[in-house]
Amino acid sequence: MTQSIHQAPTQAAPAASTVTLATGPDIAQSSSHSPGLWALAWRRLRADHVAMAALAVVGLYLLMLALSASGLIAGDWSKEVGVNYAPPSFVGAQTEAERGFSDNDAALEAPPPENPVDPLRDILRDLRKSGTAAATPPVIANDYGIADPLAKEMAEIRAELAKKGGSETLIRKPTLPFGADKWGHDIIKKTIKGAETSIIVGLVAALVAVTLGTIFGAVSGYFGGWVDDAFNWFYSIFTSIPYLLLILAVAAVLQQKGVTAIVLILGLTGWTGTYRLIRAEYMKHKSREYVMAADAIGASHWSKMFSHIFPNVSHVSLVQLSISVVGFIKSEVILSFLGFGVPVGVVSWGSMLNEAQNELILGKWWQLAAASIAMAILVTAFSLFTDALRDALDPKLK
Repeated sequence: MTQSIHQAPTQAAPAASTVTLATGPDIAQSSSHSPGLWALAWRRLRADHVAMAALAVVGLYLLMLALSASGLIAGDWSKEVGVNYAPPSFVGAQTEAERGFSDNDAALEAPPPENPVDPLRDILRDLRKSGTAAATPPVIANDYGIADPLAKEMAEIRAELAKKGGSETLIRKPTLPFGADKWGHDIIKKTIKGAETSIIVGLVAALVAVTLGTIFGAVSGYFGGWVDDAFNWFYSIFTSIPYLLLILAVAAVLQQKGVTAIVLILGLTGWTGTYRLIRAEYMKHKSREYVMAADAIGASHWSKMFSHIFPNVSHVSLVQLSISVVGFIKSEVILSFLGFGVPVGVVSWGSMLNEAQNELILGKWWQLAAASIAMAILVTAFSLFTDALRDALDPKLK
């Protein structure tokens, strides 16, 4: 009896040690390889082929932005390399008749038809017969197709500049890969330079708006009470006015044009959407156990707001940032199209569309097509990537 009692622990000991050796390293190894929120989101994002294609397109635009800002490409966009309204190469050069030029002097000198009800008809007929009304035929500008009284002076200025430039000549090409505007600027280079301005405005304005919305929403949702009431009153003022009318009103009051002014206008008026979402998240998270534990160890309000709660709601700000970029690029285009955007000498997609509305009447469609296609590709790619990012960061998806 005594012998069996002493042998029982010795037989159970190897089993216990075996269980400890089998479970201990496995638990440590499995816990060290547990994927976090961002790792799971990236895994879901990589599985979405449409999202990766959209991300590649956005990356190409950002690379083009960096090269344009550094001057490696489109640095000479303002150089007049083509004739005025030079068509795209795939369309072909314009004929002299399409450009408003004709070698038929008789056609140029032919008088207009008489008006049968003109009270001065007889007087004009006598003046034509006497030759006193004979005048030098108007000088026809080849690039515009209209009478240009300064054509001779401009030709002399161009010749003078050509002499000062040495070997550099001012020969303009009749066609360009995607045409030229009314000044002879290359449309492709102009579109790239316009993309730089529009994307910078969209990114910086979105960063300003999301930062303000995150801070306001965090303070309002965390503290509640009269602080929340004050921010909600402020939020109601901005949302009670239609957004487009609000930015136009602010732009009209500022009476300033420039990239900085557009960024401030869009950033200071576009924070309301981010504020609403972040406020709701903070109201939900402030009563959870991990926040109470941080309060028990003496963490400050600032620490609880931005060191404990914000990492759990940061995906909302990230998604709002990508959404705001798309919206602000379109808003910049609208502002520049209406004349409240970039000043003269700075090109953007909005200013290109503003110029294109007059060119379209003359049948010159290539500047409108270039700016519209470039903007449509970027906005579509960014929107697809934003939708995929929002789905990838959704904690309800497994």
